[in-house]
Amino acid sequence: MTVDALTDVAGLRVGHATRTGDGWLTGTTVVLAPEGRAVAAVDVRGGGPGTKETDALDPRNVVHKVEAIVLTGGSAYGLDAASGVMAWLEEQRRGVRVGSDPAHVVPVVPAACVFDLGRGGDFRARPDAGTGRAAVEAAAASEAGGAVREGCVGAGTGATVGLVKGGIGTASTVLESGITVAALVVANAAGSAVEPGTGALYGELSHGLVDLPEAHVHEAARRRLAEIADTNAPPPLNTTLAVVATDAGLTKAQAQKLAGTSHDGIARAVRPVHLLNDGDTVFALATGERALDADPLALNDVLAAGADMVTRAIVRAVRAAESVDGPGGAWPSYGELYGG
Repeated sequence: MTVDALTDVAGLRVGHATRTGDGWLTGTTVVLAPEGRAVAAVDVRGGGPGTKETDALDPRNVVHKVEAIVLTGGSAYGLDAASGVMAWLEEQRRGVRVGSDPAHVVPVVPAACVFDLGRGGDFRARPDAGTGRAAVEAAAASEAGGAVREGCVGAGTGATVGLVKGGIGTASTVLESGITVAALVVANAAGSAVEPGTGALYGELSHGLVDLPEAHVHEAARRRLAEIADTNAPPPLNTTLAVVATDAGLTKAQAQKLAGTSHDGIARAVRPVHLLNDGDTVFALATGERALDADPLALNDVLAAGADMVTRAIVRAVRAAESVDGPGGAWPSYGELYGG
C-alpha cells in the first residue's frame, strides 16, 4: 500500500521538528536514507542559495552516497541543524569510514535552508543543532512507509509563497516499470503559486485538474491580499526546496540529471522562479532497489515523473497550509482565501 508520499520509496523516512509561539515560526525536516545510504545529487538554480555539503554531491567528487538530507528554516543560521543530524549519525556509526575502527566515521549530510527569519516575531528564533537532532530522531522513530505530515510543519513551518502561506508537501507515483518516484517539497517562494486572473493554483492548471474559483470569491481574495501587501514587510529572501527520490538504481550523474529536470516541476507551480532572492535547490536520492532498464532512454520516465511529483507536492503544500497572523506578519492560507 502506498501513502502518496516520499516514504513510498522503500527505506526512506521523514522527520519534522517544529517550533511555534513565543517568537518562533520555524523548523527542520530530515530525510533519512536507509542503512547503507543512498546515491545523491543536487541541482541549485536559485540566485541566493544557503547550502551545506552540496559540492560533495558533484559526480566528479568522491562521495557517492549519503545518510540524510536536511531541509531547514532559519536561513544560513539554520544550517547548524545539520550538525545535530551528524552527531546522531556518528552515534549510530553511520557515515564514511575513515579508519579501521567502526566508530571512526564522517557522516556526509547535505543541507539547504529557506528564509523565514522573523516570521514568528523574533529574528533570533531559528533552528540549531538541537532542532536537527530532534528531526532526525523523529525520522528514525517513524514507521517504515508511513504517512508524512504536510503543511506548516518542520522546514515548512514559517514558509510563504508570495503573500499566501506555504509549507511542506509530498507526492509519489509508481511507473509502469514498477519503479517508484516521489518528492517532498518546502514551498517558500518569492513568486506566487496563484494565477492572478482566476485564483487557481498554477500547479493544478498545468495538469488541467481544477475548477476555477467563482469570480466573487476571487475578488474577495484579491482584496484581502491587497490589504496584507500594504501591512506586511515584503519578503526579502525565499527559497523552494525539494527532495526527489526513486527506488531505481541510478548513477550519481543520472541522479544529478533527475535533480535538474525536477526543477521544471517548480516552474509549473510557482511563477516566477529561480530569482536572485530565491535559493531554489533540488536534491535527488536513489536507493537502487530496482534495476533501471539498460536502454539509456529508460531514465526519461523517471525524469518526467520527478518534475510531476514536485508540482503535485507544491500544490499539496499550499493546500495543506494553515493561516498565520502574528507578530511577524499575516499570511492567509489558500484554503482561507478560496475554500476547498
